[in-house]
Amino acid sequence: MSQQTFDRLAPFIQEYIYTHGWTELRQIQIETSRVILDTEAHLLVSAGTASGKTEAAFLPVLTILHHNPASTIGVLYISPIKALINDQFERLNDLLKEANIPVWAWHGDVSQSRKKQLRKNPQGVLQITPESLESLLINQPDELTRLFGDLRFVIIDEIHAFMGSERGSQILCQLARLSRYLENAPRRIGLSATLGDYSLAEKWLQSGTNRQVITPQVQGGQRKVQLAVEHFYLTKEEASASNPYYQYIFNYSKSRKCLIFANNRTEVELVVANLRQIAQANKLPDIYHVHHGSIATPLRQAAEEAMRETAPAVTAATVTLELGIDIGQLERVIQLNAPLSVSSFLQRLGRTGRRGSPADMRFVCTEAEPLGEELLPEQIPWQLLQCIAIIQLYLEERWIEPIEPVKYPLSLLYHQTMSILGSVGELSPVALAQQVLTLPSFAAISQEDFRQLLRYWIDIDHLQLTEKGGLIIGLTGEKVVRNFRFYAVFPDNLEYIVREEFREIGSIVMPLPAGNCFALAGKTWEAIDIDRKSKIIFVKEVSGLANTSWRSSSGSIDTKILSRMRKVLLEDTQYPYLQNQAKERLKAARQLAHTTGLAEDYLLPIADDLCCIFPWMGTVTYNTLERYLNSCVRQSLDIKSIKGKSPYFLIVKLGEDKCQKLYTEINSFRKQSLTADDLLASVEVAKRQKYDDFIPNNLLRKAFALDYLNVEALKHHLNSWQL
Repeated sequence: MSQQTFDRLAPFIQEYIYTHGWTELRQIQIETSRVILDTEAHLLVSAGTASGKTEAAFLPVLTILHHNPASTIGVLYISPIKALINDQFERLNDLLKEANIPVWAWHGDVSQSRKKQLRKNPQGVLQITPESLESLLINQPDELTRLFGDLRFVIIDEIHAFMGSERGSQILCQLARLSRYLENAPRRIGLSATLGDYSLAEKWLQSGTNRQVITPQVQGGQRKVQLAVEHFYLTKEEASASNPYYQYIFNYSKSRKCLIFANNRTEVELVVANLRQIAQANKLPDIYHVHHGSIATPLRQAAEEAMRETAPAVTAATVTLELGIDIGQLERVIQLNAPLSVSSFLQRLGRTGRRGSPADMRFVCTEAEPLGEELLPEQIPWQLLQCIAIIQLYLEERWIEPIEPVKYPLSLLYHQTMSILGSVGELSPVALAQQVLTLPSFAAISQEDFRQLLRYWIDIDHLQLTEKGGLIIGLTGEKVVRNFRFYAVFPDNLEYIVREEFREIGSIVMPLPAGNCFALAGKTWEAIDIDRKSKIIFVKEVSGLANTSWRSSSGSIDTKILSRMRKVLLEDTQYPYLQNQAKERLKAARQLAHTTGLAEDYLLPIADDLCCIFPWMGTVTYNTLERYLNSCVRQSLDIKSIKGKSPYFLIVKLGEDKCQKLYTEINSFRKQSLTADDLLASVEVAKRQKYDDFIPNNLLRKAFALDYLNVEALKHHLNSWQL
């Protein structure tokens, strides 16, 4: 089969395979070639990291372009990040050296002269981000047929990073809009290393088209995985060299090629700063790097390059290195506390264990050192339980979170409405509705709601009615649309640039007064001057440790993870990957659960006037329960306060001996005919997306109820409580 597939590939690809010493094609490459060469279907390629997915897609696609060249750009490759485009650009250039198929990268860092070359002679493969594609749709509408008229394939990389997000919905809108300029509908190819429910991904990839989606089912070999989970109590007073937590991370990353993942930028900065101090105290070289969204591009690229070299290097990162950028052969991944999802765990695990070596991942879970005054929920090692639950869900069931699309993306609706008008100039309200509401991301938007939005945007001068009854962008709307930040649907990153003389280090949110110190890129900086007009902080490097906080989202955790966490707490299973301190901490937590009644009950009194709810449900369902307590029973039970840590527990302060009444009220929820709308106050406005400021309050509440609350899921979950 491998030889048969090889014989069908273009001669220059055969030569590339031969000169690079490939002994055979992988099964995913054989099956993908069969689908692309023998059918007209869309294709979903889901295979592990480093499985050859990119080559699996491009080898047959480029073969088709070689035998039957497109008269315009033939392949549109859409990537979530510029770094991945740059990485793939080098790989494709190497592959296409001997072929007459050019490769073009198009994003904010690509020169205008290079872009002019493509516009002059549009051929080959165009690699682009959603933001740059949006810019083309708005600013080059008259050129789109000349650029893309004979487009054959759209390849969407890392589709799990797009699905369920506004950015993913933006791509589906862009492809539908682009199709209006094309001779024939191009085939779509989606690539991902972590997909649970293939049917959801297939439905997403198919959106707005009538083509079938084929997902080759390839049996992979049994992958060897080495896992370890350890636990530490953290104290603020201990210095790096004497802190067992940082010393543990240092020892297991020392003299290795190692990635350290954290769930937020603050933790990334802290770990690298402390590891540097330990290395300095031991007179060892500084091999440490930081990689996150607030680090300057040259420093991020330096970290990526260091990881590709053979010498030891350690980089701490957020999700920015979770995607498929080539960083060479890693020896180990260290995860600080629990990832938010099984999908994230697998993405990070997949960064190591290539070329036949076992994947090696260590989890390091922490909690504050107890003072003896903690309430019951604060005595539970939530991060440790979550780590174990995520690992077990994958080992036992190969389960990965299903990704559901946003139902009512009103911010994106504003964005695409303004983008379409920005490209065509003027449309009648009927024609505009036809163009917007037929986009696949807006299937749930009613004509009446869109009519209200148009009236509202006219009232706030984002749209304007012409004498002929058409709609154009208003003066206020022009200021939004003509700003380069408009191309992105994610919120603006308006941070202060940090500079050391002429070198950019990165950015921080809050400007600090001169003389204050902060952490960035794993080092400590002193602010020496601030240019508030240009939003620049001038700094010098100083010794010691400092801290910097960034705004961060806690993300959403699936109910299945919380349910498995409860099982971890209550079962007697001994997990072989737990190290000594983690074993002892879990043992103590299990004893606590049985002695306090947590093993039997979901609601426990923890003081005379305090009741704690342990919902064991995911973020959306937890939020729904919290809203029910705030909206429907707060007054009747005279609730003084509701605090908690989402989605782990809720602490309700109420009158003495009222826990039983709270129990009864929660139980009654299952029998009530409440809707999500009933849980929202009439004056409440939840603004979460970039353009929510331009949406009427009643529609914002409707969107929040549809996408961030789930009454039926809460009722279903409460049935399992056996109240």
